[in-house]
Amino acid sequence: MTERHNNISIFIPHLGCPNTCSFCNQRAISHTSAAPTAEQVGEILKNAFENIPCGNTEIAFFGGSFTAIDRSYMISLLEAAEPYIQSGKASGIRISTRPDKIDDEILGLLKKYNVTAVELGAQSMDDEVLAANERGHSAEAVRISSEMIRDHGFELGLQMMTGLYRSTVEKDRDTAYRIIDLRPDTVRIYPTVILKNTRLGELFQSGVYVPYPFEECAELCAELLELFEKNNIRVIKLGLHASETVESDMLGGYYHQAFREICEGIIFRKRISAELRGSGNFTVFVAPDAVSKAAGHKKCNKNYFAEKGIYIKFKPDKNISGRNIIIKKDE
Repeated sequence: MTERHNNISIFIPHLGCPNTCSFCNQRAISHTSAAPTAEQVGEILKNAFENIPCGNTEIAFFGGSFTAIDRSYMISLLEAAEPYIQSGKASGIRISTRPDKIDDEILGLLKKYNVTAVELGAQSMDDEVLAANERGHSAEAVRISSEMIRDHGFELGLQMMTGLYRSTVEKDRDTAYRIIDLRPDTVRIYPTVILKNTRLGELFQSGVYVPYPFEECAELCAELLELFEKNNIRVIKLGLHASETVESDMLGGYYHQAFREICEGIIFRKRISAELRGSGNFTVFVAPDAVSKAAGHKKCNKNYFAEKGIYIKFKPDKNISGRNIIIKKDE
């Protein structure tokens, strides 16, 4: 059985960012507006490690552009985490940053302080989309930084967004293929959520930015999830994390607390559709941990097939793994 992986996330909201991207409202995304002191980080970690197992836990600094914040502040945060690395309570440190805030000097410093994984907010690999959303860097910067991170021996993570202003399904799909070419270890897929007090929110409210439909976004993300997995890239996040602040500040876009489950349900629905023959009653056998996913969010797949005169029972089979299925027609 795979050992459970824990993550202690500490948000550093918007510090270090040289500009404000069209979609960004860090207060809503991280549900905090104040950056923690090194002492507060030490207290957070002390309390967290009292409640979780040791050894397979990462300390993660997310939210702002970590490598662009004030150097003395950055080092103080890393030093606050260091005792937990040295004691073996944490397996490493994960940070997120911008593609244009990576160089050999900073990577050497991160290595010194036991950072093990670096995630880049690529968002898109289309220069027109990057410019339209005021990212302040190019797709080439993502490529160069990714190669440097890998060459220095870090785990590479890349984050992409779907449905951005001036993007299309085709451009989002192309971004995924170009990310695969960079050979990251992990990927996060964030469908765009339109928040209040952002440039994107203004464009949305004025009618200039019209997102494509939710179902189209979910189908695309389901496709990308399969695509990354087929290329041995772990999708460690699909959809913005649940947050009351996001829900109260959002104007539109692609937010749902069970977004990954919705995408996995789409994958199962398509696989079942491809193998079903005729109508009537069927039993679909799936992995024990995939029964609810195969049935779909709120049993939407079961209802989808019932409307077509196909009645399905979903049953677990311990000999099946992943998203594999076996279909048998009931007598």
